[in-house]
This record gives sequence, structure tokens and C-alpha cells, in this order.
Amino acid sequence: MNRSILTRSALALMLALAFALPAIGQAPVAPDLRAAIEQVDALAAAEYAKDNRGSVTIGIVSGAELVWTKSYGYADMEKKAPATKDTVYRIGSITKQFTGLMLLQLVEAGKAHLSDPVEKYFPEVNKVEGRFAGAPPITIVQLATHTSGLGREPADLQTYLKGTVSEWEKVMIAALPRTKYDFEPGTRFSYSNIGYAILGATLSRAAGQSYVEYAHQKIFAPLGMTHTAFEPNEKIKPHLAKGYGVQGSRVDAETPEQEHQGRGYKVPNGAMYTTVGDLARFLSFELGYGPESVLKKVTLEDNFKRVNSANGDLTSGYGIGFQAERHGSLITYGHGGAVAGYLAGAFVDRASGVGVIVLRNVSGGPFDVSGLAERALETLAASRRGSKP
Repeated sequence: MNRSILTRSALALMLALAFALPAIGQAPVAPDLRAAIEQVDALAAAEYAKDNRGSVTIGIVSGAELVWTKSYGYADMEKKAPATKDTVYRIGSITKQFTGLMLLQLVEAGKAHLSDPVEKYFPEVNKVEGRFAGAPPITIVQLATHTSGLGREPADLQTYLKGTVSEWEKVMIAALPRTKYDFEPGTRFSYSNIGYAILGATLSRAAGQSYVEYAHQKIFAPLGMTHTAFEPNEKIKPHLAKGYGVQGSRVDAETPEQEHQGRGYKVPNGAMYTTVGDLARFLSFELGYGPESVLKKVTLEDNFKRVNSANGDLTSGYGIGFQAERHGSLITYGHGGAVAGYLAGAFVDRASGVGVIVLRNVSGGPFDVSGLAERALETLAASRRGSKP
């Protein structure tokens, strides 16, 4: 047989396999998800077309596996470096889910109770101003579910957004006299970033270990999140997406760059860096695929049944470290995140066993990270139910 014909045939076979198989490091795609993934790809491409500055990386989790991921655009626009599945992004308030997991671990180990008063471990909380007369002390679970009554941020916020990760607790304690109660503890939901920082410090005291060290040893390592950290290290720096803040036609790369040096007290509530692959491991954990060395499955299941706060029409609520939202028959669990130059969303539908991750290195502009994640998850969940989204 003619060698050129063999060569062409071999090349054709190689190309066919390349398009038929998922990328290296991803699991085979179940037949019921193939068409849905094509729709998600189209949704992501259309959203990116609204604002093609920077990049977006999207991932789809099914059960225990990351089954599909794709990146669009540049991780560094000036260098024209394309984003990939290994690109590292900041994920902002998704960090709160890991602080919530730390709490569940300590409760499971008997080192803390959800109903414990915060002052039992962290008496500095009493430096907060405006405690309501006769009101009981705030509890750990109130911090975790944003029902502590604490304000969202301290006054003079910019003062407390400076400082390295190693100094975060010191900065947070300095901010407490400039923090106040907006409501009586336990009376309503009110999102509080300073509250989650206090929670991180409280849990650190209960664990007898620094928050950052604990997260690396007890959460990131056993979950296999090897490219995740609270600040750029030598392992993730080469893969770090450059952040861009957009206001109209103005693009600010300076502020996101400065914030890599530290964001003051904002560590347990928003400091994490990670990749789509690492975050996929966490979503698989949320879907119930372990490992149980991180948290017993029964503890995890119980946590998702215990949403401690909800809005007036019961369409959304907040549990220990996660947001819950109802979209028709679909109930999603997860969190969004935003810091200067970065946006993120990571949500699961536990009923159908699928999850979606959206990571973006541009904050501001028309790109709708949460909307894309929601539409993608609706599409995937519908495919599992065998109906149209």
C-alpha cells in the first residue's frame, strides 16, 4: 500500500481521536451530557463575545470528575498569553465555603460547637461597637450564616485592606473598634465580610493552629488542591492570570497587581487563588464524593439540609459557607466571588450530581459570571432529567 495513503489515514485517525476524546486530565463524558456541554460551550462563547477582554475559564463537574473545561481569551492581554486549564485565578468570597468547611470539621472533631459564643474562643469580638443592650453574645453559627447582626465592613475600610496574609488577624483585630452592629444577633440575614474574618480567627483559636496553615493541611492537601493558596507562591505564580478592573473604557491592571501583596483582614472571607481543576475537586466533594477524611458524608449531607437563613420569598438562603438558590425546580448550592480584577462562580446541583465553575480575570464590564453559571447549570441539570432547560 502507498506510504502516503497510510500516512494520510493515520493522520485522519489521530485527528478523529483528538476531537472525540476529552482533553488530558478529564474524565470521559457521559452520553447524556454531551449535547448539554455543547450548549454550555455556546453560552460561554456568546457571553465572552459581549466583552472579550481578558479571559474566562469554565469547567463542568459530573460526580467525582471534571468532565470538561475550556478557556477563552488571554490570561495576560499584553503578553497575549492564552488562558488554559492550568491558569490560576482569584476566587474572592468562594473562600467562605472553605472557612465553613473548617467549622464543620472542628464541630465533627468535638473542638467547637455551632452554638458556642464567639467570645469563648475570641474575646476580642467584644471590641465591636454598638452591642444591643441585653442581647446575648453572638454565636459561631451566626457568624457562619451571616445572622450575627454585624455590619458588612468596618468604617474606614481602606485602612484595613492593607497588609500581608501573615498579618491578616492583626489587621482584623485593629478593625474591630471601627465595626458595629447593624441588627440584633439572630434576627435577620445581613452579609458581613468582617464577620467571616472574625469566624476565621475564632476557628483558628479553637483549632490551636493558624487559619492559613490549617486550610492547607486539613482541606487543600487531602482534597488534592495542589495549585491553591492564599497568596501567590512559586508554584502558582507562573500560571497566575493578570487581573483587570474595568470601568467603562478604562482598564485598571495596577490595583489588582497591588492586591497580590495582601488585602489586609480579607483572608478567611476572600483571599484564595486556585485553578478550575482544583476547584472541581471541591465541587466533587460537595456532591458527596469525599474523601471522608475531610468530612464524613453524613455531616456533609446534614449541612446541606440546614440552611439557617433565607430571604422573605424563600427563593434564596445561606447555610454554613454556602448560598442556596431556587430557580424553578432547580436548587443550586455554592458561592460567587469578586475581588479587584477577578470574578468567579462555583455552583452544584446535588440532585443531578453536576456542577459548574466560571473563572474570570476581569471585574466590571458586561460579562455576567453568575448568570452564565446559572444558565449552564440549568442546562446540565435538565439533560440529566431528560427535559429541556
